[in-house]
Amino acid sequence: MELSNASFLPDPKAVVRGNVSFEWFDHGDFLVMRQGAKGGTPYATWFIGRDQDSADYTVLYIDDRRVSRVYAMSLQKGEWRIWRNSPGWSQRFIGKLSKDKKTITGLWENKTGSKWTRDFDVKYLRNG
Repeated sequence: MELSNASFLPDPKAVVRGNVSFEWFDHGDFLVMRQGAKGGTPYATWFIGRDQDSADYTVLYIDDRRVSRVYAMSLQKGEWRIWRNSPGWSQRFIGKLSKDKKTITGLWENKTGSKWTRDFDVKYLRNG
């Protein structure tokens, strides 16, 4: 994982590299995504699951800052979307899967008030 153009970094043009891992939980009923490094970029755990009657997913997020959030998520036609609409502060992510399925390039944005602002770019690279 690479973060760049991050508004929260001391130098927004810096590139921060980290790791992401995925594992199935409870025989594949949920997917667990872990990202970042303890003591570095926020170390976060994402629990991803879906209601059998919904096409979209629900994501429960918690990080080492004790920040917790609930997101909606979709995967359709090579596009990964995550969003959270909350009074006062919303977020959204749009990622595109490469044709060789080894890279996801995306952008996080946030909104306070009525205007969406770029938060940071992210690139996920598949090893192996």
